[in-house]
Amino acid sequence: MTIKRSVFPKKILFCILVLFVISVSTIAYAVPAEGQGVAAGAVDSTSTKAISAAATISLGAVAAAIAMGIAIAKSSESIARQPEARDSIRTSLLLGLIFIETVVIYALVIAIMIIFVL
Repeated sequence: MTIKRSVFPKKILFCILVLFVISVSTIAYAVPAEGQGVAAGAVDSTSTKAISAAATISLGAVAAAIAMGIAIAKSSESIARQPEARDSIRTSLLLGLIFIETVVIYALVIAIMIIFVL
């Protein structure tokens, strides 16, 4: 018996990516109002930094959340299959979750650097 993999999560991920690109592009190409006193073609660096920092932290958090969910599901499945290996599975799960969480911390550091350094 063959197990058919679902394409549904890939479609959802693709739709989220398309919506993200559309939302960022509309903000990036927005035309400032005439009364704002901004020169034509000038880009507001504060809003660009905010958008970049938000995109960085949100992508890092979403990727980490998906990875954590998969790791927890697989470890629960492994414990259900082999209950006597519970301690070693739990240890490797916690170590993996720590490594996944460092991705979010790195994304936060990069977002802070974007806001304050650049």
